[in-house]
Amino acid sequence: MSETEPATCPPESTRSFDPAGRRVLVVCAAGGFTTLLDQSVLNIAIPALRDSLHADVTQVQWMVAGYSLAFGLALVPGGRLGDIRGRKPFFLAGMAIFTVGAALAGSSPHPWALVVARLLQGLGGGLVNSQMIGTIQDVFTGHARTRALGLYAVTGGVAGGLGPPLGGAVIAAAGPGVGWRVVLLLAVPFGLVTLMLAARHLPPARGRVGSPDLDVVGLLLMGGLTVAMMLPFVQPSAGSAWGLWAATVCVLAGAFVLWQRRYARSGRRPLVHPALMRSLPFASGAVTAMGYFGSGLASTLVLAMFLQEGLGLSAIAAAAVTLPSAAAMAASSALAWRVARRFGRHTVSVGLALSACAMLASGLAGLLAPRAGQPLLLGVCAMCAGAASGLVISPLQASVLQHAPAEAAGVAGGILQMAQRISAAICISAVSGVYLNASEAGGYGPAYLHAALACAGVAACAMIVSLLGIRTAAAARR
Repeated sequence: MSETEPATCPPESTRSFDPAGRRVLVVCAAGGFTTLLDQSVLNIAIPALRDSLHADVTQVQWMVAGYSLAFGLALVPGGRLGDIRGRKPFFLAGMAIFTVGAALAGSSPHPWALVVARLLQGLGGGLVNSQMIGTIQDVFTGHARTRALGLYAVTGGVAGGLGPPLGGAVIAAAGPGVGWRVVLLLAVPFGLVTLMLAARHLPPARGRVGSPDLDVVGLLLMGGLTVAMMLPFVQPSAGSAWGLWAATVCVLAGAFVLWQRRYARSGRRPLVHPALMRSLPFASGAVTAMGYFGSGLASTLVLAMFLQEGLGLSAIAAAAVTLPSAAAMAASSALAWRVARRFGRHTVSVGLALSACAMLASGLAGLLAPRAGQPLLLGVCAMCAGAASGLVISPLQASVLQHAPAEAAGVAGGILQMAQRISAAICISAVSGVYLNASEAGGYGPAYLHAALACAGVAACAMIVSLLGIRTAAAARR
């Protein structure tokens, strides 16, 4: 996520996948795999973890949403630090923080200790991923850069697909009481191997002289706004004063926008470049991506919980139900570019419509279908959702970044990732709150339907924004 051009132009030998370039790409893939596997593997372990630590609803929500929150908030300042001071030291520092957080998470004696460890892991993960994106931009150019970024995205998809079956196998082998700890500790060996590879193969730090200009006030306002939006879901008693909550959110949002404009007028670089906020195509694409990313992660989480808590499946059986989703995502991703070349951004809208329908069908199957047939039906719905994912992710990202204003092109990718992670924190806390609270009040079937409806609603809103964005872009061309 480079906001500026690298200090020196990369040598010709590193502009393609020569041996040195391949080693750098392996390090980046290892970092992405390690940090993204951690979140996907946790989903399948939540029921066992919840029973073992006697965690309440609020604690579970912070465990799963806190990681995305810290991850997202670390991306932009991490990228700026790497721009100025060099990327390798911050990659190593971020991976070390992430690995220590994993060790603390796996040995946590109390739910809140695990929450703190997850926040620490998210901070390290965000710092690592911001350096990976910047390193790829520094080392590769042209078509090689496009391929490298594509392989980095594929790594995330592979990590997301392998997480549930890996976590399920571990819990089946070690038992629920110990298995969830082993699942969390899996990140430690992966992190140590990535640290060794990075120390040996990443290019030396080539920072620039100057201040990283972190916009600490903007970062605090963004963090405060995100936590305020999460609060009614992770602390239901806070929702009793809806007027005060709404006023707080509006004040923080207004203060953030005003601060960003003031910071930019002073000649410094704000957290979110004002040009990005003024670009309607970029803004609509970013909102679409936020809706899709948040609803997708939240629906995956509640499905894993429902399969185990509601249907009584083992962790490995629950993982088997969700495995076809990863295969469908891989297959549709391979075809997405061909479809997108023919139908343009309508590909994204179709994918979002399919995603919303799959989520709705999954919720109805969890409530109305015969119990014996529910795992099969839920697996089919998850497979359709996975196919939708492949149609949305890459074409949407390419379309959003294509519409980034030239003066903010360097930061657009990082801002998009930050927005998606913050959306994930809010959606995960909201949807998991709906599921956990409703399951205690009315049973698992109705709770899963309510959660699925919430996810489908967010995906449908993202589809509407996508269609409006297409219409706006078409009007601008006329």
